Amino acid sequence: MPEVERGVYELRVRDADGIYRVFYYLKSKKGILVFHAFTKKTQVTPQSEIEIGRKRLWEMLSQ
Repeated sequence: MPEVERGVYELRVRDADGIYRVFYYLKSKKGILVFHAFTKKTQVTPQSEIEIGRKRLWEMLSQ
């Protein structure tokens, strides 16, 4: 998900209840950072979810 930040990837999970997305970051010295999960209801990732993910990632990286 370069829309969020370089080094961010998206895990896609589908089950009987719906489709879920999880953003994670691999370039941290702390390890793999899982920083945002949401239910996906459309083909395109909503801009609001990208913004939330970006904000949460920067909060984790600044600690």
